[in-house]
Amino acid sequence: MKSMTKTSFFTMAAGAALACATFLTPVRSFAQSNEHYTFAMITHGQPGDTFWDIIRKGANEAAKKDNVKLLYLANPTASGEAQLITNVTAQHVDGIALTLAFPDAEETTLKNALAANIPVVGFNAGGDAWKQAGLMAYVGQAETIAGAAVGDLLNKDGAKSVVCVDQQQGAVQLEARCDGIKSTFKGAYTILYVPGYDMASAQSRIEAKLQQDKNVDYVVTLGAPFAPTAIMAASMASSQAKVGTFDLTPRAVTLIQQGKLQWAVDQQPYVEGYEAVDLLWLYKHNGDVVGGGQPVLTGPAFVNSSNIAVVAKFAKMGTR
Repeated sequence: MKSMTKTSFFTMAAGAALACATFLTPVRSFAQSNEHYTFAMITHGQPGDTFWDIIRKGANEAAKKDNVKLLYLANPTASGEAQLITNVTAQHVDGIALTLAFPDAEETTLKNALAANIPVVGFNAGGDAWKQAGLMAYVGQAETIAGAAVGDLLNKDGAKSVVCVDQQQGAVQLEARCDGIKSTFKGAYTILYVPGYDMASAQSRIEAKLQQDKNVDYVVTLGAPFAPTAIMAASMASSQAKVGTFDLTPRAVTLIQQGKLQWAVDQQPYVEGYEAVDLLWLYKHNGDVVGGGQPVLTGPAFVNSSNIAVVAKFAKMGTR
């Protein structure tokens, strides 16, 4: 009888210990324990543009959460981005997130990827072309709407003559921004093309334009890295033109705080990168397609002196 009691006691103790250990052991997510996918992220980002660092940070966070391997690839040219799509299709990746910056050049390679049953999510560029291209979903800002909002803001601010600085002629998302501004702005409007991220040449061209046309009272850059360049050009040209920009970077945040940059149109690139990866995982994991046939919008939102204090703390973390 004593022996049975002792055995029962140890059995109960072992069971309790097992239950306690089970309770204390962290529960791993389904993604962490069973699924291992490889996703490719392809962008038209140019070297040195910190905007893409924020997108990549969001993408990496989602990849870590979903336990997927992420291949980040970038080429600023139409043919280069198309070739990257061909390369990852040949590698049989489990999903592709890409910027549809050059729809015509990417059309054939995209068809090949889709024919290989690789799900493709668009983000950042191509908001007007993603459905026609056959993409599963799109995450980003409605660029024409964002441009129209900028035009309205310029009218409200009393601008009479605006120069829009385009750093990548032929990129559809930049063209959409310009078209949006033109659709609502009531004053004189000029597009000034600059040679990519050659900032010395960009500054020279903006400066020359401001010296040539003293009526210009606002410069709008289509990328935040060009905002400091435009501000310097205005100073060198002894112009009183104000500067606003699309997109947000830590440097742009500082310039807004200093009162040198009037505003930035924030499309929230961290969210774009994060959601593009997460949408692919949701589809592979559970067959989910988010958006109901509409884009998942991440902007536009204006950042200016009224809300810069809130945004600044996140910019220090590299996520705005």
